[in-house]
Amino acid sequence: MATAILDLEISKLPPEITVEERYSKALVLIRLHGKPIAQAQIPVVGGRIEGAQLRESLMNAAGDNLWKNWLYDALEWDERGAVETIPIATVAVCTRDRPEDLQRCLDALMLLPDDGQEYLVIDNCPATDATRELVKNNYPQVRYVREDDLAGESAARNRALREAKHEFVAFTDDDAVPDRDWLRSLLRNFRDPRVMCVTGLLMPLELETEAQEWFELYSPYGKGFDRQVFDGAHCNPLIIAPVGVSGSMALRKSLIDCIGLFDEALGVGTPAKCGSDSEQFVRILRAGYRIVYEPRALSWHRHRRTWEEMRNLLKCYGIGVYAYWTRMFVFNREFSVPLLAWGWLWYKQIPELIASWRKQPGSVPSDLLMAQLQGCISGPMAYFTSRQQLQKIKREQ
Repeated sequence: MATAILDLEISKLPPEITVEERYSKALVLIRLHGKPIAQAQIPVVGGRIEGAQLRESLMNAAGDNLWKNWLYDALEWDERGAVETIPIATVAVCTRDRPEDLQRCLDALMLLPDDGQEYLVIDNCPATDATRELVKNNYPQVRYVREDDLAGESAARNRALREAKHEFVAFTDDDAVPDRDWLRSLLRNFRDPRVMCVTGLLMPLELETEAQEWFELYSPYGKGFDRQVFDGAHCNPLIIAPVGVSGSMALRKSLIDCIGLFDEALGVGTPAKCGSDSEQFVRILRAGYRIVYEPRALSWHRHRRTWEEMRNLLKCYGIGVYAYWTRMFVFNREFSVPLLAWGWLWYKQIPELIASWRKQPGSVPSDLLMAQLQGCISGPMAYFTSRQQLQKIKREQ
């Protein structure tokens, strides 16, 4: 059965929650005075969650994080520093032939507080004019840019960085729905001049299918509810899984001069499938800059709904990880990459496969694990293929 998604303020809980009877459980985002502090999964019986059970479950799930944030609020202390003027930013959405998702995303962006931000839609090698017509007819505040020179997520993001009128550029995926305080929460972290990138918390928009349930269980985009600062001087810059994802991300435009643009041989829409954000995060940390993970920058992501879509997505993730590792090993001379690959295989992938074959409770379905492993095997050649195609296109232009 499906899981209801609830967004609740723990200081103002209702006496009872009612949801549709088709839901057997609820995933609750817990807020304290608007700030996301934890999540909890609660059983639903007959479409109802009784108030006392709700409060107890949420208090237990929030744990020490509730009292820590309550104390911060009481002391009016903010780890990001004193409140200053929020900088003006460009908000960019890179998309390709997904007008339904894009409309949901743009509707959410139009609800953001008006701080003078610019809105950009980068339409990457579209097959139809549906995206252009959607923007033209419904969103006069949004500037539409068509990018036909090169297919791929990285090419679209690079075009957004070049087109942006402001120093700070916030990116959201077209299948995400940013929270009202999303942009301000990202931008407040750039008070430190060493911060080159800020990522945010991504929660599931819906958990209506088995595929969405398994994706959120096995490969969630959210990285917890504690703000974290990553500095290449104090952590391994190649281990970027805790850093966050580019579906909710802001960058300084001056990144172009400091470390360069996204690698256009990586990312969605290329043979390498993904990995462009991971490779960019590594370069940021290796160059001595910082990345902040900010859970207050909340966005809601629509996971793939069918099993085939999810299996293909996990395969693409395997391709992307090994593609960007190939780039780091061959062209950046990061000779510790084989150790990372071996560690992932020996300590995670093989144990998960064994557990699945033994049908241990809670084990991941083997077809998902095999799809990811198949992607890993294909990743190195996918990067070389993508790089060759890119070089050929550049020569012909």
